[in-house]
Amino acid sequence: MTHVFPRHTKARPPVATRGEGTYIYDSAGRKYLDGSGGAAVSCLGHSDPDVIAAIRDQADRIAFAHTGFFTSDPAERLADRLIAHAPEGIDRVYFVSGGSEAVEAALKLARQYFLEIGQPQRTRFIARRQSYHGNTLGALSTGGNAWRREPFAPLMIETSHIAPCFEYRGREEAETAEAYGLRVADELEAELQRVGPENVIAFVAEPVVGATAGAVPPVRGYFKRIREICDRHGVLLILDEVMCGMGRTGTFFACEQDGIAPDIVTIAKGLGAGYQPVGAMLCSAAIYEAIETGSGFFQHGHTYIGHPLACAAADVVVTKLTEGGMTRRAAEMGEVLARHLEEVFGQHPHVGDIRGRGLFRGLELVADRDSKAPFAPERGIHKKVKAAAFEAGLICYPMGGTIDGVRGDHVLLAPPFIITEDQIGELVEKLSTAFDAALA
Repeated sequence: MTHVFPRHTKARPPVATRGEGTYIYDSAGRKYLDGSGGAAVSCLGHSDPDVIAAIRDQADRIAFAHTGFFTSDPAERLADRLIAHAPEGIDRVYFVSGGSEAVEAALKLARQYFLEIGQPQRTRFIARRQSYHGNTLGALSTGGNAWRREPFAPLMIETSHIAPCFEYRGREEAETAEAYGLRVADELEAELQRVGPENVIAFVAEPVVGATAGAVPPVRGYFKRIREICDRHGVLLILDEVMCGMGRTGTFFACEQDGIAPDIVTIAKGLGAGYQPVGAMLCSAAIYEAIETGSGFFQHGHTYIGHPLACAAADVVVTKLTEGGMTRRAAEMGEVLARHLEEVFGQHPHVGDIRGRGLFRGLELVADRDSKAPFAPERGIHKKVKAAAFEAGLICYPMGGTIDGVRGDHVLLAPPFIITEDQIGELVEKLSTAFDAALA
């Protein structure tokens, strides 16, 4: 008997009792390799002594001080560290408790920015289909995950959705990757002309699409064209790096690999590595200055923003990701993981695509490789893979609706950056066992 409201009322998950490196242990003594870092969260594994010590030390000093009255040393240190490694022009950090909160803060700041500079007619957002930006209503509105949106659609803010940059599914046979990227980027221009660019606040996108489509990277040149279009019309570019940022793709910010800088960027998950609930919204100096010289007050806030314990933990995490070389390790071990995946699944009759960057990899499952035809949704292949992998002692992140919210199955892999090559071999072996069971 439990009084916990679970994610799925028909399921009774095991009780996690201990974490050690890349493994989680349950109350029955079973051991699970965390091949997805939960949801791309546990970048440093489950027992980092330095992060744990920082939390204990801060708890001894002060656990909580409301930001309506105080700042704190951990928040100041962490903000300085993030800005030192942030994309060009990013100058301020607004701390929250998770990814959805970070995106919600980004949307509200973007709207207030235009109020402050005298453009109140800007009320719309544009985002992409097959994206995910969080579960609060504003974040859900900009997200393009069809099945998550459907029950709450009547409550949502007005958002347009254009095509994602999804090369495996979208590039035509005779089209170069670069031409494809420019074609889908130009859908932003077309949508701006349809709704009136003067009415649009921002374009919102994940640099590498996470859970909804399975580690889908953009083609070269796509985001540079997006940046050009936004600049031409005075539209803000909001990049959601909640899942793909903080070293996950092999650079500290994922957008570094596309040679652009956003106006606002959101981070979470790997920022705290799972040791404390923490996220952040970072904005440009220009946006901050509009608030500072205008009303002087961002009309937003939560009780736990800038929480000292969360910031103390995240400061150690970010130090390890940057000066400690863990982001570089994610890039290196990502290549090892990619090689193992190609060796085992590159010719698998039901693996259509292996994709991603760094330790952020996706495998798309298909009924037929040649035609790319997906499995029938009623087969629930992604659910079977998840269950079979868990039974084999592997935590991975499968999802359905990869193509359009209904059809398609993929598996997302995002293991801790401390993973070894032997453990990568274990991950791939257990995933192969799960595929055999689920696809039989």
